[in-house]
Amino acid sequence: MHNPMIRSGGRDVVADDNTNRYSSASGAAGRFMAQQLVMKPYIWSTVHVHEHGRRNLDTLKPPFIAVANHSSHLDAPLVMGSLPRRLSRNLAAGAAADYFFDKWYTAAATRLFFNAFPVDRKGLRNRKGMAGVLLGEGVPLLLFPEGTRSRTGAMKNFTPGHAALSISRNVPVLPIALVGAFAAMPYGATRPPSGRPHVHVVFGRPLKAAPGEIAHQFAERIYRYVVELHDSTARAYGMPTQADFHRAVALRKAATEQARLAQAEAAKNAEPPTDS
Repeated sequence: MHNPMIRSGGRDVVADDNTNRYSSASGAAGRFMAQQLVMKPYIWSTVHVHEHGRRNLDTLKPPFIAVANHSSHLDAPLVMGSLPRRLSRNLAAGAAADYFFDKWYTAAATRLFFNAFPVDRKGLRNRKGMAGVLLGEGVPLLLFPEGTRSRTGAMKNFTPGHAALSISRNVPVLPIALVGAFAAMPYGATRPPSGRPHVHVVFGRPLKAAPGEIAHQFAERIYRYVVELHDSTARAYGMPTQADFHRAVALRKAATEQARLAQAEAAKNAEPPTDS
């Protein structure tokens, strides 16, 4: 196997393309120890985790593509810790190449805990096709179709890559809604707050594209379903819905614009009159 180079932040980073490690018995054993003895006990001790919809997993078998909304560094641990072992054993998480794979030690930890593979967010093509190769080898994937963590809790539209993979590889998509993760550990936070805030992991029904449904349409349907899963759970437990998050964003934008206009008007009024 050759080792392609990912250019990240001005540095060349070696990206291992030996896909055997994603499904090896030794890798699964090491991952199990890391997840069950370190990751899950820590995360579950800092947040109160509620799991919903596990019956939707009864007939699901690898390979599949798990997708979830993304607003916190808690998201991947919550999904991997909540899935049953038969589904999470070789689950490989797509991780940003420019964030998690730019240093050898962060890459090693990300691979150990999340069986991670690099996902390019900056238009590079060294790893193009990696997700499809893994699916072809029977490895299920965890992807976050928003592309990056939400800064506000409001979900962005899903990019269609996961839907295109599902269609081309004929594998189901498992929609997952994560509720409360943003409040527990928002963007910029380095650890969850005290008090064990409540978070909910909601598993939806596995989906496949309808006949004639193209990737963009399928991705939009998955997005709407994740919003539905999120909001029905949020309403049931008195937590913010996506509409609440988007409304808060709109209000902040309006307040910022109003303040800008007021500042501009004040500056204009403060200007000395010009001589005629």
